[in-house]
Amino acid sequence: MLDRDGYRPNVGIILCNARNEVFWGKRVREHSWQFPQGGIKPGESPEAAMYRELMEEVGLSPHHVKIIGRTRDWLRYDVPSHWVRREWRGSYRGQKQIWFLLRLTGRDSDVCLRATSHPEFDAWRWSDYWAPIDAVIDFKRDVYTRSLSELAKLLKGLDFRQLSSEE
Repeated sequence: MLDRDGYRPNVGIILCNARNEVFWGKRVREHSWQFPQGGIKPGESPEAAMYRELMEEVGLSPHHVKIIGRTRDWLRYDVPSHWVRREWRGSYRGQKQIWFLLRLTGRDSDVCLRATSHPEFDAWRWSDYWAPIDAVIDFKRDVYTRSLSELAKLLKGLDFRQLSSEE
């Protein structure tokens, strides 16, 4: 389902532990790391999609997390044309995302990357809150910067990064 501008509605998940470190997942059979994210199905609310994606990709249920906040507006990124499936070329531009900031209230051992038959990640780790900005694939960097910056204000005890005008 694409909007009229060619963006697929999607949710992104920033999962923090008690030390304000973030969950960082390694994509299956790839050398790329990212936050959990996924599409919003027709008729599904962003919050419902977030909980579904959290279970599918990380194996966590609503009782394992607490919602701290979400981005006010959609954040968009364009996908380079060579990454777009052939059948979508010409109509698909990228993703528009609502980002959720969650606190893990369960244990690290509650994380299960094999909660579904088609796992998205084959490894995970806790990373410094700001590390994903420098580590994510370049076409997602602006959205990561914007979501982490907007949602950081909701975390107590977080050292705020001085963002340069280049980011």
